[in-house]
Amino acid sequence: MALKNLTRRVVLPLLLAATGALAGSPAFAQGKSIVMASTTSTEQSGLFAHLLPVFTKATGIEVRVVAVGTGQALDIARRGDADILFVHDTAAEKKFVAEGYATKREDVMYNDFVLVGPKSDPAGTRGKDIAAALKKLAETGQPFVSRGDRSGTHAAELRLWKSIGIDVATNRPAGYKECGCGMGPALNIGSSTNAYVLTDRGTWLSFKNRGDLVILVEGDRTLFNQYGVMVVNPAKHPQVKADLAQQFADWVVSPAGQQTIASYKINGEQLFFPNAATK
Repeated sequence: MALKNLTRRVVLPLLLAATGALAGSPAFAQGKSIVMASTTSTEQSGLFAHLLPVFTKATGIEVRVVAVGTGQALDIARRGDADILFVHDTAAEKKFVAEGYATKREDVMYNDFVLVGPKSDPAGTRGKDIAAALKKLAETGQPFVSRGDRSGTHAAELRLWKSIGIDVATNRPAGYKECGCGMGPALNIGSSTNAYVLTDRGTWLSFKNRGDLVILVEGDRTLFNQYGVMVVNPAKHPQVKADLAQQFADWVVSPAGQQTIASYKINGEQLFFPNAATK
């Protein structure tokens, strides 16, 4: 058996079982199914538990989710170990298409990033200016937890630091710590240590263990967080279930999919806002 097929048929199912990253009924193997590489924010926010059963009911297609950082999700798809991507790093997604691993990407939805931290805000970050807030964090040396996992959130955070002239690879602020973890664990660390964390709003709204953390910075246009969908190109990986994956890509940008996204709320607050191009 070729190594690539061994990875897809043996290693990936073990990864799915180990992480518990499975959407739909246990009977998926008996019917039509696809593997989706996606982000921890779509899974940990509860969106997929709301969205995917509706898709499966409409199409009969089960979706097996591998929820990792966007960078890892792209790597999984580059190896041909996923049929479709649902991620949030537009620059990296466009590069993926340019490399021929997908023929196109489509906008699906957006939300925003927020900076959370202790409500006493010892660094004085509170407001709507994320650049000013990061400068204060660098100046004061207050603890900041970075995901450090090549996720879409991590990529956005690095861009924000660079916008104020800080390359954390060579000039790390005194309080800066990387966890190499998903959004939920990063927030747990922030909660337990009273540290500042950049998070997507969806995961924050669904996060229960907030401790003393509150939203301190929001509303800056640079905190916009776009999600996109891409079907892996079968010309690169013939084993990809492109036809089934395309059904999900088409559905999630259709009026039915977009309305399902819009209807997902926690305590009356909408987590994601559909913005697919009108067909």
